[in-house]
Amino acid sequence: MTVTHITRRTQLYAGVAAAVALALTGCTGAPEASPPETTAEETTEAAHFPVEIASCGHTTTLDAAPTKALTLNQGATEVMLALGLEGSMVGTAYLDDAVAPEWQAAFDGVPVLSDEYPSHEVILATESDFIYASYGSAFEAEVAGTQEELAAAGISSYLSPFGCNDRELRPQASFDAVWDEISTVADAFGVPERAAEVRQSQEATLESIATAGDGLSVLWWDSGTDAPFVGAGTGAPQLVIDAVGATNIFGDLDGNWADGNWEDVLAADPDVIVLIDASWDTADDKKTHLKGDPVLSQLTAVQNEAYAVLPFSESTAGVRLVYGAKSLADQISALPSDS
Repeated sequence: MTVTHITRRTQLYAGVAAAVALALTGCTGAPEASPPETTAEETTEAAHFPVEIASCGHTTTLDAAPTKALTLNQGATEVMLALGLEGSMVGTAYLDDAVAPEWQAAFDGVPVLSDEYPSHEVILATESDFIYASYGSAFEAEVAGTQEELAAAGISSYLSPFGCNDRELRPQASFDAVWDEISTVADAFGVPERAAEVRQSQEATLESIATAGDGLSVLWWDSGTDAPFVGAGTGAPQLVIDAVGATNIFGDLDGNWADGNWEDVLAADPDVIVLIDASWDTADDKKTHLKGDPVLSQLTAVQNEAYAVLPFSESTAGVRLVYGAKSLADQISALPSDS
């Protein structure tokens, strides 16, 4: 009986001693399980932030890369896809035409909320932490809400500088300005090296097509039949025409686009006619109008069918603009030598 009593007492003391030792270990800061190691990528990202991005008079500070981005308008969507950021997107809306083939697979994995702007309620339901748009109309109350309202709700936002409501805040159209926007978005997501890769690739493309249109005059016809709405001399259409070394017959007009007139087209008799293909005014409809008009049908370019067709998305300042220039160069090169 005594032995049993001693054994139980010993066990009791042993249990108390173990508990005290455990408590002392916690108090003295003895080694605990090591936390998971931080990856080099996570370390690099942490060092990159915070990042401040600004456009159109609005500034946003990001403490980390967004993980639930929403894009409104095709230009914004394609910048994200070009940077390989589709995995950080919770939705997109309002495309003008098809995305570039090389980004189609990535785009297919992004939820499309609406053919045009989704309602404010649908946007809120995405619980997005970053909204990126090409046009100021996306930040109206009935759509995403103003950028100030979004900021108050803890949602970051970015508007393409080319889409500022205040035209005085818009940059002069240039490839450098396009690449600056791409770089800003890449910074916001902590991947600046991807923007550098996009720029390097596009610079090489521009260098390869610089003389494709030497000596050729071009009519850039966007829309309209009573009076042609044309590519003017200080915007994206002019950049594309300049990129191939051609001459814009309406290059003396200010702005991206302007109202031209058929009399000047007839007088210039352009070598090539660029037809913008959009759902609201297709390239085929434009061809039909040219061929069916007794006067315009006599234009040299119409007689030779010297057309170059570009989708609307390749006619506006954005990541697709160089694609438009390359397509124009390729189509010019494929024209008969007497065009």
